Amino acid sequence: MNPPSYHPPPIGDFESPQLEAVVEVMFLAAFADGDFGEEERVHFLKSIESLTDRTLSGETLGHLVTRIQGEALAEGRAKRLASIKERLTDPGARKAALALAIQLTAADGIIRTSERELILEAADGLDISRDEAADLVAKLAPK
Repeated sequence: MNPPSYHPPPIGDFESPQLEAVVEVMFLAAFADGDFGEEERVHFLKSIESLTDRTLSGETLGHLVTRIQGEALAEGRAKRLASIKERLTDPGARKAALALAIQLTAADGIIRTSERELILEAADGLDISRDEAADLVAKLAPK
């Protein structure tokens, strides 16, 4: 018997600070290997537009991602995760953000070492147990 699958809630209904925090967690996942080339950026932006039912799109989304990338490079992942945790006060929202980050890292069928490290660091930073994070990976990563 397979365990029930976990489906993160739609993020388009989140308020702006929370929505930006979720996008930032997803960006950190996409940037886990230190590379965020143009092709990856385009795919990432399309994913965010789809997940938010285009609540975030176009120039607004582009500026947000540019700002998030600058803050990540200037401040480092640990500081950004602390900021995300402050904006995502609801544990369910933090779990949803981590689940979306896991789905993003698993999109190519492989979760690389740098991506696994990010998932564990994000779980710690968002106050989600590593066991719960591992359960999410098992449910969300391709078999």
